[in-house]
Formats: sequence, structure tokens, C-alpha cells
Amino acid sequence: MSLIVKNLTKRFTARGTPAVADVSFAAPTGGITTLLGPSGSGKSTVLRVIAGLEQPDSGQVLFGDEDVTHLPAQHRGLGFVFQSYALFKHMTVRKNIAFGLGVRKTPSADARRKVEELLALVQLDGLGERYPAELSGGQRQRVAFARALAIEPKMLLLDEPFGALDAQVRVELRDWLRRFHDEQHVTTLLVTHDQEEAMELSDHLVVMHEGRVAQAGTIREVYDRPATPFVAGFVGGANVMRGQMVDGRVSVGVGVGLLAVNVTNGTDAPEGAAVNAYVRPHDVTLTKADADTPKISVARVERMAWIGGYVKLSLKLSDGAPMTVEMPKSEIEALGINEGDLVMANLREAKVFMDYSI
Repeated sequence: MSLIVKNLTKRFTARGTPAVADVSFAAPTGGITTLLGPSGSGKSTVLRVIAGLEQPDSGQVLFGDEDVTHLPAQHRGLGFVFQSYALFKHMTVRKNIAFGLGVRKTPSADARRKVEELLALVQLDGLGERYPAELSGGQRQRVAFARALAIEPKMLLLDEPFGALDAQVRVELRDWLRRFHDEQHVTTLLVTHDQEEAMELSDHLVVMHEGRVAQAGTIREVYDRPATPFVAGFVGGANVMRGQMVDGRVSVGVGVGLLAVNVTNGTDAPEGAAVNAYVRPHDVTLTKADADTPKISVARVERMAWIGGYVKLSLKLSDGAPMTVEMPKSEIEALGINEGDLVMANLREAKVFMDYSI
């Protein structure tokens, strides 16, 4: 079932700034759509309105062709998974999963069969008689998924479902959720501020900023062709550098010499316009400086962090501005770059937007 949100606005005080304003997007049937944004961007408010836990001031929520905007939450047929698990501590795993079936007065034999199917589906066979306190965080979250799925929901709503788990368990559960979803194809709406989580899981991405939709599209569309400076800086992170449009490319000067950098987001900035170039850390390559390198082109390596298979370098450019670079460990080792070295930064590409500050 598809989800369509139209012009959704929600205020929590009569004259206050809306928590969400004129929010519109469509979540495709059978896919995972992620609401991604920083804290306070309005993503959880949108989720709660879709769930029927909050009423909007204006706008519509449609499940397929059905307008459910004013339908009570208990009649929307949704499965909801919270960050805090929200399991009943005094109930066994089996009884937690069966809770919604009991509310719907499902026959006992059918309920038992459904619970056993779900225990196998979420890889908790043999743990049905344990209590939540006897489970790991990852196991408890899988119980929460099973309970949400027991009622065969039209749609699954996930509110920061992995936020309370440690890093390794989050990675494992993300892998599990993607495999599970590829088998079940339940239309899913995920709320998160974790970009890696969003990019790994999502079929469709809705980036939220200050209560509005900044951009919606596939992962590649949002990442490769950001619609706004906020999206360019937030999704994937970026170094922001001032430059000027010259022959369809951006010329970046002070701090890295005079470089003409390819523009990859289709900017309509005119020739000679002042622009801000958003350069992602992995779109910078380094070479060691030598005695003949002009001083204006030189940057100093202030710090190096070795993170698995890549190295994160913090540079100080010749004008004092900072720059972050991420390169494969093998390339850094081959170049023999160390903290304190002088290097040249070569920019492969940039996302460019007009600079209205000058």
C-alpha cells in the first residue's frame, strides 16, 4: 500500500511556529521510505500524524486512495516500532508478540500458529518463554518488530528503532531488516538522523529541515544532485568553499591555489557569479608538496584519524580555513603522508550554489 502525505501542517501552540509546515511526499508501495533530518526537523511529528497519534492543523494523509487523516489510530492498521522497544516487562516474548492478536480476538489456535511463524521469522526460535529482561537489546528490538507484524499491518512505522543499541548491534539489525524487508515487502516508513542507516536501508529518501521537506528522491538523486545548500552539507557532509563560475566550472582560489572544479549538481549560476562550492571529503585527493609548490597551494595536515580502511585527515589551508579529507588507507600509506606534512589538495568535483552573502 502506498502512502501519500499532502501539505501537512502541525502546530503545538496556537500562534507558534509550525512543527511541520506544508509537508508533502509519497512513499512507494512495498519500499522503505526514510525521513532523514537533524533533531528538531519535524520528522517524528510527521510520523505521529501518519500514525494518528497527532491531528494535523491542515493537510491530508492517504493510504492508497483512502483518506485516513481523521481516522483514529487504532483503525489505521499500522505496525509501530519504537526506539525504546515498549515491550511489556511482565509478559513473555510469546505473549508480547500475541498481544495485538488478543486485542483483535483472534482464535487461540490461529494466534499460536502466527506467533510461532513470527518467532522463526525474526530468528528467535526457542526464546518464546523468556522475558524481555532476559534478552539482549537486539533480540528485544526483534520482538518489537514481531509484535508490530503480528496484526499483518498495512504499513510499518519505525521511529528511530536502532537508536538505543550499540554500534555493532545496529549494523547487524540493519542487515537483518533489509533482508527481512526484501522477503516481506511491507511498505515501511523509517525515521532516523543516522545518514549511514538511511542510505543503507532506503529505497526512497525524504530529507527534512526546519519542519519542511528539503528534498525527496532516491538515495543517488539526493546524494549526487542536492537541491539546496542544506542538503549538500547535511547528506554526506561537505567542505564549503567560496568560488566563482568560469566557463561552466567553479574556480576556487584562496587556500588551494587556482583550481577549476567540475560542477555535478546542474547549477544555473551565471558566468562570473560568486558561489559556494560544497566538496565532499572523499572528492579530495592529496599529493605531497615539494620545494617548487607555490605557498598558496599548500595545506598542512593537522590531524589524521585511522578509521578501518580509510583515513580521515584534518587540513589547514594557506588562508587558515579547515578542510576534511577522506582517503583509502592504502593511498595514504603509498604517499607516505603523516601529521605535520605539507600537501596539495586536488578537488575532483563540487556541488555549487549561489553565494548570496556578498
